[in-house]
Amino acid sequence: MREMGLCLNSEENYDGAFEYLSKAADLDDVEAHYQLSIMYQKGNGVEKDEQMEAYHLEVAAIAGHPKPRHNLGCIEGDNGRQQRAAKHLIISASLGDDLSLDELKIEYATGRGHVSKEDEAPRLLWPR
Repeated sequence: MREMGLCLNSEENYDGAFEYLSKAADLDDVEAHYQLSIMYQKGNGVEKDEQMEAYHLEVAAIAGHPKPRHNLGCIEGDNGRQQRAAKHLIISASLGDDLSLDELKIEYATGRGHVSKEDEAPRLLWPR
């Protein structure tokens, strides 16, 4: 289901992609949830909807997908919730997301207090 949805999405058949990705998400496909979040973010085949975007990001993040966790961190940061953003980025980086690791390096280097020595971030940034 997911693969067909991704194929249709790449062909810009967004209605078909949404149908297949929704079916895959109903079957608990984590990547399908992530792809649906992107569709809601961009408005491809669906009306832009931040709440639905966040819903699919949360489902995928809870299931352990690092990219949705990174995106949640960005959303929290954009909304001024820097501590929550840092927590999402730390989790995402610990799952192997390089973008999150780069963001944490910047936050740690600026010393703005969003990522501190007590956080898990320093261990991720400079492992021994």
